Amino acid sequence: MATLSIDKLEWHKTGITIRLERSKTDQEGEGREVEIPLGQHPETCPVRALKSWLERANLTEGRVFRRVDRHGNVGMALDKDSIGVIVQRSVKRAGLAAKHYGGHSLRAGFATQAYLKGATELEIMQQTGHRSLAMVRRYIREGKKLRQTAAGKLGL
Repeated sequence: MATLSIDKLEWHKTGITIRLERSKTDQEGEGREVEIPLGQHPETCPVRALKSWLERANLTEGRVFRRVDRHGNVGMALDKDSIGVIVQRSVKRAGLAAKHYGGHSLRAGFATQAYLKGATELEIMQQTGHRSLAMVRRYIREGKKLRQTAAGKLGL
């Protein structure tokens, strides 16, 4: 995702379609489209956040994700390993053990949270591009434990 280009984004009234040329789950480069719907809450909507980023950074072409220096200057595109570094830096700032987190944590967290909110395994696979049900189940195993307990259904 760090290498995503602006020309791979298709904006529409219900969200955006992202055309992925290649991904971890698509090593042959067949490509696939991922739909990102508008969020229910403007302050947490990924579509609005992306649009705002592109507008504020004055980006109309090239890579979506760029370096930003401490003065707020937008620079060159991130490299493919940058997301893991950014996640670990953020985790450290939150006071957590960075060794337990990386870029992959975002994918695992998405799958787990989507499952907890009622998404089916198939729906999660369609979004993440997983081809193996066994792999998706590895991601959501902790969420499954919570969802299958009476205490987990209290919404506390």
